[in-house]
Amino acid sequence: MRKAYIPIGFFVLLIVSALAWLGYTQSGKKFRALHLPKANAPSGLAKPGYISKLREKKEAALSFATSKDLNTAFCFLIDMSLSSGQERFFVYSFKKDTILHSGLVTHGRCNEEWLEGRRYSNAVGSGCTSLGRYKTGYAYSGSFGLAFKLHGLEKTNSKAFERYVVLHSHECVPEEETGSDICQSDGCPTVSPGFLKKIEPLIKRSGKPVLLWIFE
Repeated sequence: MRKAYIPIGFFVLLIVSALAWLGYTQSGKKFRALHLPKANAPSGLAKPGYISKLREKKEAALSFATSKDLNTAFCFLIDMSLSSGQERFFVYSFKKDTILHSGLVTHGRCNEEWLEGRRYSNAVGSGCTSLGRYKTGYAYSGSFGLAFKLHGLEKTNSKAFERYVVLHSHECVPEEETGSDICQSDGCPTVSPGFLKKIEPLIKRSGKPVLLWIFE
């Protein structure tokens, strides 16, 4: 009796087809970002001159925080020009002129299954990130656990509260930098559970709202 066998070439073809699907389809990219192992990626902080960019933002942030009676000990800076697989949420100390914490954060998918690149909108129902300066509001328990309300302070993000754009965590956001993009949100700056635990006491102990600035 002859044994049935499948040529090795068939398996090779199957593997190549699967990789092609993961590499080029929208669903594949989403699957890759949420489920496949991540390779280490260079940190945004390692880029030449990047710390200088944050320090320039810090100066403008401190001036704005002072004018709006916000916390002047530290602020949150989110740089959307960096890859979502890189740390781009920075807790910056005004007093020490240094980064206290940094972590990953999502950007909005603009109601697409997977958004390529970046788009921004302040429209209700857009599902996009809104650039601009915010202040933290009260803490509450929402669909994803602990969350902090956000109030937009500029024309570009004035509808943040109405859009339910809040600061919260989700398990799809890794605790460390990755070699590919991470999951996307419906406009909320979503962080990892571990990172939220780091910034939660900072927000709750702050006597004033904290400035959160999303920029490119």
